[in-house]
Amino acid sequence: MSRILRESVRIGAHMSVAGGVSNAVERAVLHGCEALQIFTKNSRQLLGKPLDPADIRAFRRRVRETGLTPVVSHASYLINLATASPGLRGPTLTAFVDELDRAHDLGLLGVVIHPGVCTTGTEQDGLRLIADAIRFAFTSRPRRKTMVLLEHTAGQGRTLGHRFEHLAAIIELLDGSPLVGVCLDTCHLVASGYDIVSETGYRDTFSTFDRLIGFDRLKVFHGNDSKRPCGSRVDRHEHIGQGCLGLEPFRRLLHDRRFRHLPILIETEKATSVTKPNSIAIDRYDMQNLDTLRSLRL
Repeated sequence: MSRILRESVRIGAHMSVAGGVSNAVERAVLHGCEALQIFTKNSRQLLGKPLDPADIRAFRRRVRETGLTPVVSHASYLINLATASPGLRGPTLTAFVDELDRAHDLGLLGVVIHPGVCTTGTEQDGLRLIADAIRFAFTSRPRRKTMVLLEHTAGQGRTLGHRFEHLAAIIELLDGSPLVGVCLDTCHLVASGYDIVSETGYRDTFSTFDRLIGFDRLKVFHGNDSKRPCGSRVDRHEHIGQGCLGLEPFRRLLHDRRFRHLPILIETEKATSVTKPNSIAIDRYDMQNLDTLRSLRL
């Protein structure tokens, strides 16, 4: 392993599973990724068709062969663990457990999930519903070690998880389960009001995170610039260095010794997502953003 990989954040991307989950590994390798995020089913559906056992085996084999680590999945955007609706609660829990089952079958570290949107009641009610949903999933699969990775959000509308206190409360409600981790998105941090652009703001943000949650819970970064300024509470990703963050926050993060071995996974706009959805080819936008991060790591 190179000195760079030993001493800094691992750089990767969210890759399409079009044509089979194992194809995501080939796309990651083609782009020089060191870590990977995928959807294990359609992100706009609660349930998807079962994974092909042969594709599962191919995926696991290629992850071992290529050394991609960690590999995580992102849950469907339709899952709302904070829903109180009787008609939606059951399907939501079923879909959430299914996400964890798929991640387990693929040998993933965990499932990144937006905590949820508070549709009725208070924030505390919503946080309790989120914790109850995660507890249900853990109870349903008591021997599983697949992690739930709570993604810090931008804070649009009544979305929960945009304050570190929200994430800390969920973890506390789950009695500090070691199977609950955190994913921090650079765009979401700025959008929600955490100033990681200035040197002082960066220092204060991560000091607060460590005090309220702890760096041992941090498992994944999403690396995205932001189209909107600090405190906008609008989630709009931009290419690295071309938005309101600029390059310096990414440079700091990539050289922050506290985050060695953690992944930073880009979720920026792709160039070929519409015109060539099934191709295993270099996406020029992905390569541009990955190369920008790699240059900052030198």
